[in-house]
Amino acid sequence: MEIRIDSRHLNDVVVIIPDIFQDNRGFFMETFRSDQFAALGLPTEFVQDNHSRSSKGTIRGLHFQWDPPMGKLMRVTAGTAYLVALDIRKQSPTLGKWVGVYASAENRRQIWAPAGFARGFCAVSETVEIQYKCTGIYNSKAESAILWNDPVVGIDWPITDPLVSQRDQQALKLSEWLLCPEADFFQYSERMQTLLKT
Repeated sequence: MEIRIDSRHLNDVVVIIPDIFQDNRGFFMETFRSDQFAALGLPTEFVQDNHSRSSKGTIRGLHFQWDPPMGKLMRVTAGTAYLVALDIRKQSPTLGKWVGVYASAENRRQIWAPAGFARGFCAVSETVEIQYKCTGIYNSKAESAILWNDPVVGIDWPITDPLVSQRDQQALKLSEWLLCPEADFFQYSERMQTLLKT
């Protein structure tokens, strides 16, 4: 079975789709294989798995962590969600740009967004379950969020009156985050981008 790249966005956000074997009994698929991920230039070392469940209309995010830097591989295992990644890397040619992808248990799309991207999602179906693999252990003292409706960023969410936690309602605007000293953890480096692609 093969895991393939469906599309790339903002240079570093990757949409992945695994092959599926399906018959009248059900289905089977490999959602992660280190050899195939390595061959595609994707990370192979994940240190934490998370699983969330959300009701329709919920927006979570846009979350990120700088110490240790955390990339996330997200997939929907029940329902449908609109997954979003926002580039928050200083000097990045796509700083402040975002990408949104509909992912569902049926279309099997997985989204890889490395450290330096803030990530979030909107629950589109009645309930949504999302599982994501992380490249860094969670550290509550080195995490933050970008305001989900920052007008400068202008994410086109598929709903107008979402359920949002108090914490996410008080998140920073992108312009505020870029003034924080911690923003320097996500300096964009063309040399590093070249090394990552070799």
